[in-house]
Amino acid sequence: MSKLIDTWTDFHDDAGGRDPDGYSPTLQEYHRILWSKPLPNGKAFTLDKIRQNRLFHKSDIGEFVLSSDMAVPSFTRRKRMQHIISQISPEVRNDFYRLTSTIGASLIWPGNRIGNKMTINGARGFNSRISDRLDLTIECIRRYYQNQHSPLYSTFKMYDSFFRLFENFKGYIDFFLLQDIVTGNYAKVKIALDFDDFRTSASPRSPDEYLTYVENTSSFVKARNTRISLLF
Repeated sequence: MSKLIDTWTDFHDDAGGRDPDGYSPTLQEYHRILWSKPLPNGKAFTLDKIRQNRLFHKSDIGEFVLSSDMAVPSFTRRKRMQHIISQISPEVRNDFYRLTSTIGASLIWPGNRIGNKMTINGARGFNSRISDRLDLTIECIRRYYQNQHSPLYSTFKMYDSFFRLFENFKGYIDFFLLQDIVTGNYAKVKIALDFDDFRTSASPRSPDEYLTYVENTSSFVKARNTRISLLF
């Protein structure tokens, strides 16, 4: 019998080279399987597929439309990073790109736009102090649960009902199997590069920084993939 979830599935391949978040049916199904489970308060959080890239929950706890996000950037396809990426060996680049195309590098966020504001997915990518990085996004989430400011605070506030589902930071981390990106007591996020408290751009600024980002981020994604595989 095959496993329900193969943590080495490459969703870019599954999507035929298109955006996996919109075109990988396997990624959508993996999200449905993974996150249809009890919330910290014990209530069921059952997800149904409503469109190719959308999941839906409706119960007495509310209605939520959720979309996938390949949440860990490899930076290998970004034009403004090519002066750095070109100095990295093709093997390192390709291995990291493939790793960031697996389920351990993916999450779901609320997918409904509120007014003309960006969704969480959009805001993560647009804000240069986040640069789409998951580690920095998780640091923003940690601060949100403590009512502390961050570059994503106002965006998170629009989706407060989603974050309240998990009660607190630990509840969020445990639900989404993100324990490997925080310290054992959940007090700190393991940030892949030296952290300047969101003062400057979060993109790696040299080949050495990029390799450090690759090493630390790969460790997290591999550990999360292992955590997921042990469940299925």
